[in-house]
Parts: sequence; structure tokens; C-alpha cells
Amino acid sequence: MQGSQYTVGDVMTTTVVALAGGAMFKEIVRTMEQWGVSAMPVLDGRGRVLGVVSEADLLRKEELRDNEPELPRGPRPAAGSRSAKARAVTAEELMNTPAVTVQPAATLGRAARIMARHGVKRLPVVGDDGVLIGIVSRSDLLKVFLRGDEDIAGEVRRLVVAAGFLTDSVGVAVREGVVTLTGRVPDASLIPLVIRLARTVEGVVDVRCDLTGPRRRPLLEPDLAEEQPSSRATGSGPET
Repeated sequence: MQGSQYTVGDVMTTTVVALAGGAMFKEIVRTMEQWGVSAMPVLDGRGRVLGVVSEADLLRKEELRDNEPELPRGPRPAAGSRSAKARAVTAEELMNTPAVTVQPAATLGRAARIMARHGVKRLPVVGDDGVLIGIVSRSDLLKVFLRGDEDIAGEVRRLVVAAGFLTDSVGVAVREGVVTLTGRVPDASLIPLVIRLARTVEGVVDVRCDLTGPRRRPLLEPDLAEEQPSSRATGSGPET
């Protein structure tokens, strides 16, 4: 994994346990138990993701068993409804669709936002054609924090140089992912920029700043600069 902008493709798992739409209820339960997963994508015959079956979908039967010991007869309930999930026996009937997916080029921040927005713990990773190529979980997104301190420090230094600051004027030290910035910058107003640059590096836990620098006074407008000597010369006393 190189560069500061890590992507889903850098951290995803490429070995994915998936289901065919016709997989039966007990087969799904056995597969989850065997592989230690709590959700699995459902694929069509071409490997494209149709939906996702989770433990919550399977538990719908138990959830409604006490409340509705005898499911009402008559017309079949609407697909996706609680009653339909309770009656479901195949992956295609149980799955949530359309599936919430992500592409490998997405940043880890985007993947995290999608997970939070939809309340899911993992996302199928698909190509432009919708074919499954991997899966990314919350734990995968945390892998960037396993990045070594020296690796992080080196990238922060490169960003500081690229922004126009010399490495000998800004010191960078990293311990357990916490970046400490020391030294001087040509203008104190630039310090927030250096801090933001450091925070963009993947694996950074926090940034502590001990940077200093002179505060530059804002330049006066040319017309004000010309008027100022004249006003001082005439003074402000009353006319006689």
C-alpha cells in the first residue's frame, strides 16, 4: 500500500464467501457458522451482486414466531416485508436488495461513510460491471492504523516539502501514530496548513504542533498608505 490516499482495493479481502440465489435457509446458516461470518452477498449466474443476506434476516423467523405463531393465509406478503422474510426459505427471498456496494477505487473514508449511513458492517466490492471482486469490513478499514511510524513520518515530510517548507525548518516525529511537528515556519498563519497536511496521511492518529513563526502584519491598501502620512502631518487639533 503506497501513497497517502488508501483505497478499498488496498485493504479488501479477495476471498469471499457468497451464496447463489437458490441457497436454502439451513444451508445459509451452516455456511455462516462454518466461515464465521454474519452476512454474505448473493450472486447471480454471472457473479454480479444481487443482494446481501445477514443474520438479522435469518432471525426474522424467530422474531416473529412468538408474535405471529400462525402466519396469515391468503395472498403472499409483499417482498421484503416482515412477513415475507419470516416465510422466506431461499437466499433470494431473504436478501436485502439492492445491495449496498462499493468500488475498489473508493477511499477508505467514503467506505466508512457508506457503512455508517446504511448501518452495515461490511460492503461487497464490485467492479464497473457489478461483478463481485472482494469484500471490505470495518476491521479492514482499521488496517491503515497498523502502518509503521517511520513510514508515516516519511510521508508527512514529503508533504511538507511539497508544500514549500524545508525539512530542516519543520521537524517531524511519530510515535504510535501520533505526529509531533516542531520548528519554525516563515509565517505563523501557515501553521494550520501544515497541521492539515499531516492529518491527511493515512494511519495518523493525532497531530501535536509545536511550530512557531513570525506573524506578518497585513499590508495596507495603497491609497490608505498614501493618505496615512498626510493625516499625521496635519494632526487632529481644532482649527483656529
